[in-house]
Amino acid sequence: MTGRRSNSAEIYRIAQKIKSKAFAMFIARGFYQWGYNSIIVPPLRLNGEELISVGSGVFMGAGCWLSATPVGPAPGPILVIGDGCSFSGSCVISAVSMVRIGREVLLARNVYIADHDHSYSDTSRAILHQGADHVGQVVVGDGSWLGQNVVVTSGVHIGHGAVVTKDVPSYSLAVGAPARVIKSWAPGSHDNHEPQSQDHS
Repeated sequence: MTGRRSNSAEIYRIAQKIKSKAFAMFIARGFYQWGYNSIIVPPLRLNGEELISVGSGVFMGAGCWLSATPVGPAPGPILVIGDGCSFSGSCVISAVSMVRIGREVLLARNVYIADHDHSYSDTSRAILHQGADHVGQVVVGDGSWLGQNVVVTSGVHIGHGAVVTKDVPSYSLAVGAPARVIKSWAPGSHDNHEPQSQDHS
């Protein structure tokens, strides 16, 4: 009985791999560049794939969203994913200027990377219709690992081989290397408060 279950699981894995490879081959021509042996597991949400470059040997798990919607003329790709990257799934990568992910970068589930924020200064319009603000190039260095639920915002550069291993408190902003909390908006805290009793290095 165990052998039959093992065979069934193997057949399922092979079928999923074939399905994902076929899906990738079907959509590859729409991209600015699509590398050899790269695989995307559907479903996938896409915007501006003609400005997205995907390297060779890239794996993207199910539920990812790739968006490249430039705020001005774009002579080349504005979302670049290097060779050998692996995204677990449900990752969102959004570029209006430039998001560059290096080679062999590992993204856990639910990672969000964007080179911009949403504008919200016009109170007469929904934020949805106000466009992008605070635009700044994002770079994730070769060989880095971004753990589950990590958020990378505009202007952030993550060095080669970087790993975040320390906790960051809820409602807090941490910057630098080593990282330190510079702002907290938790209930009862003061704006721009930096806790002195915690070490986030």
